[in-house]
Amino acid sequence: MPRALISGTGLIGTSIALGLRTLGWETLGWDPDPDALDGAVRAGAIQPIGSPDAALLGVDDLLVLAAPPSAVRSTLSELETPALVIDVASVKAPIIEVVRTDRFVGTHPMAGREVTGPDAARAGLFRGATWVVVPDGAGESDVRAVESIVVGLGARPIRMGATEHDAAVARISHLPQIVAAALLDGAGEVPGAMDLAAGSFRDLTRVAASDPAIWMDILKVNHREVVNAVEALQVRLAALAASDADLDATLVQARQLRASLGPEFAVVRVALEDRPGEIASVGHALAECGTDLRDLQLRHSPYGGGGILTLSVRAGEESVLLTALVAEGLSAVVPTVEAD
Repeated sequence: MPRALISGTGLIGTSIALGLRTLGWETLGWDPDPDALDGAVRAGAIQPIGSPDAALLGVDDLLVLAAPPSAVRSTLSELETPALVIDVASVKAPIIEVVRTDRFVGTHPMAGREVTGPDAARAGLFRGATWVVVPDGAGESDVRAVESIVVGLGARPIRMGATEHDAAVARISHLPQIVAAALLDGAGEVPGAMDLAAGSFRDLTRVAASDPAIWMDILKVNHREVVNAVEALQVRLAALAASDADLDATLVQARQLRASLGPEFAVVRVALEDRPGEIASVGHALAECGTDLRDLQLRHSPYGGGGILTLSVRAGEESVLLTALVAEGLSAVVPTVEAD
């Protein structure tokens, strides 16, 4: 069977290992953090090894570098191996420029969670996700091999140059992280504001729950593109503040762009009581009606007494789900249809 070494057993590395195992791969793993390594072992994702250098002697199929960008750069600046090597860092150009090994393909899975670590990993993490494959400096056969692995893990590979990738993620991933932090910082300065925070504010700032240390590493390595994105946003916000006409046009265009992100889905909100069996009733309703559940989010009441469970389903299936929820004795409402 093919053998892979996963260097870095956090959320992404462990999820890749779990996915590869379902495809019949043997997976070895290493992490400088013993707790992360133990977590990946508990998850059944990897066989632990003492050091990556020793393991590389027996791995000539695949090496996955699933560490922060700065650590990946450091490794690749010295690494020489006959194995096919990929990384999964969210920055590409600064990494590719230091590569010494002949068989390196930069990649970036556009998937993740607010929580980190191997305990949050799952084999299906990448199912349906876009996975960037960077062909810069790589052989065509190696690029195709990586794309085949990506497809096997359930993702959709797209090719993109390193510079183009870094500029894009600075605007759709790195900048939102900074904006979320700034929004929370600003709200925290106004007495009582955080007590009023509801769905829209929580959605906008969801990514702020991510590990700050990981994000500082990403933002530093992609510094130039992040600065460009921040400066462009500052100009745009100043223009919107100065002109109602610009603001109106931007709101209209933003709604159109948001709708283009994916197919429409319907949002069904369920009011949960603070009693045993509420989630089980929701699960039973979903099983009975057979709707295509796209996403869910639970927001607890800040003062106790249950909360609101938001279920996102394919547009057109919301009425069937609503009927099933009501049959379970739950209070639910279908407020709107949105873009996925």
